[in-house]
Amino acid sequence: MREAVGIDAGNVTRWFAEHVPGVSPPLDFLLVAGGRSNLTFKVTDQAGQAWVLRRPPTGHVLPTAHDMAREHRIISALAPTAVPVPSPVGLCTDQSVNGAPFFVMSYLDGHVLRDAKIAETLYTPEQRRAIGFTLADVLADLHALDVDAVGLGDLGRRDGYVARQLQRWYGQFQASTRETGRVVPLVDSVHDRLAAAVPEQQGATIVHGDYRLDNTLLDDQGALLGVLDWEICTLGDPLADVGLLMVYWAEPGDPSTALDVAPTTAGGFPTRAEMKARYADRSGRDVDVLDFYVAFGYWKLACILEGVFTRYTAGSGGGDQTGFDAYAAQVAVLAQAADARLG
Repeated sequence: MREAVGIDAGNVTRWFAEHVPGVSPPLDFLLVAGGRSNLTFKVTDQAGQAWVLRRPPTGHVLPTAHDMAREHRIISALAPTAVPVPSPVGLCTDQSVNGAPFFVMSYLDGHVLRDAKIAETLYTPEQRRAIGFTLADVLADLHALDVDAVGLGDLGRRDGYVARQLQRWYGQFQASTRETGRVVPLVDSVHDRLAAAVPEQQGATIVHGDYRLDNTLLDDQGALLGVLDWEICTLGDPLADVGLLMVYWAEPGDPSTALDVAPTTAGGFPTRAEMKARYADRSGRDVDVLDFYVAFGYWKLACILEGVFTRYTAGSGGGDQTGFDAYAAQVAVLAQAADARLG
């Protein structure tokens, strides 16, 4: 039995034996590379069966963040829909089992495109183009779901989404900087500019909150097996998802990217303009005001990375500990990008 930081192997194995049909202990726990927020483990039994376990970081959890029951509820509601997600297996809210709540879902054997080299190795330019358009289509399909019909009508308030998001992420940003003593004045000023220019919300849909290519799993041909990381999903303005997707959707020749590496810089992927048009065609929504949402996406990502950096400096990030020092500088870069997009 291989243990991992954040897993009480004995207790979790007993929980699996009681709640997961057909499991064959002992279990092996492997932290999935790339996890910088909630911790994600591949769990394998002696028969070769595999599952995925998600739990919060090992300490320093911001208020309202890392809600395992909420994430489990969301994928349970989406599993029967056209939006591909892993199948839910079980939820444990008894913190005596593993020190924090966790949930288990099916393991999808696929590829995560984290950089251009991986994208070029696995897929042809034609496949990469199809992957991009599929991502836009699935986002439009998510936004087309009837929130009441899928049982998520009470997931959050439906109106005033951007205003509430500005308040939430600014509050978390301020909490993070109070702890570290860092000062990033441009994040403050961009917050004020965004708050003064919020467009009218176009309906109320399920909003993923962090929709991007490397939060999906693809099969060998490029078909989308599942959308991952629903931890900040709520109800609200669908264009917020589209704006954030544009933030991550770097093109060849861009001077910088949101997270230093971008799979979409590989040849063949649709341009941002093509992705925007594809979403507009599929959804029927007016995307003329998308620049505001792109600016909001840059700013929100700056706030998120400030929180990640704060967990790192506190020694409680867990998972992949590489590259965190650069996040401090990246917060300022993202704030500058947001300010520039606002004009």
